[in-house]
Amino acid sequence: MSGEHTAPEPATPPDPPGSFEALDWQGRPVRCEDCPHEDIQAIGRCDLGKVCVADRRTRRIDRFFARNPELAARYLTHPYSEVRLLAAKHASVFLLPPLKADAEPDVRVMVAYRLPLARITDMRDDPDPRVRMAVAHRLEGRMLVAMLGDADYRVRVVAARRAPPESLVMALYDPDIEVRREVARRVPLANLVTMAADVDPLVRVTVAERLPPERLTVLMRDADMRVRFAVAERLPLAHLAGMAEDEVAAIRDLALARLNAPT
Repeated sequence: MSGEHTAPEPATPPDPPGSFEALDWQGRPVRCEDCPHEDIQAIGRCDLGKVCVADRRTRRIDRFFARNPELAARYLTHPYSEVRLLAAKHASVFLLPPLKADAEPDVRVMVAYRLPLARITDMRDDPDPRVRMAVAHRLEGRMLVAMLGDADYRVRVVAARRAPPESLVMALYDPDIEVRREVARRVPLANLVTMAADVDPLVRVTVAERLPPERLTVLMRDADMRVRFAVAERLPLAHLAGMAEDEVAAIRDLALARLNAPT
């Protein structure tokens, strides 16, 4: 379906070698004679201890739905959240909208990755940041702009990586360093010089790497040697002589090498 995103694989440990203990999600032994799908065992579509929807092990549940995706719809309201999560992974997307209100955030994350974009815009307001991060990974263009103001910095980082560059001006002064670093990598050059005064040196390094060479004089005397080194790599020769006297030998050597290089 257009707009559908590949959902992340749930983190599941492999079955221990030689271990085929079969317990359900409440710790009770699983028995085939108690299962409504006993009829499909004979044709290899389930296998106690390996491929079983009644088992509490995530990998075994996932194998069951992989072999029997048409049965996933029956389990979208199962009391065990791992079953609902994996049913949502395999069920038709047309059946997933009710799970946007599921009590388990991991289930809602799966839904956010699978539903078409037009059906997940309201999930930008989900109470769990993991869900909002999944939404930010999928939304595009102007739909992402509002997420630059999310309460959780992790969501804002994802939004800053993907939102239209011109919208990043609203995040120039984000309180989180990681967000500002992403902004410095993508904000239009016309707005980048504003970040030359950022308190974080790695933000200023990015600024030094992106600014037009003739604008780098603003960072020649930066307090951080990493910033000055980035400046010395690109500063026009006409302004470079002052950096040949820098207190850091690596910066002096770089400036002198560029000044003395054959033209």
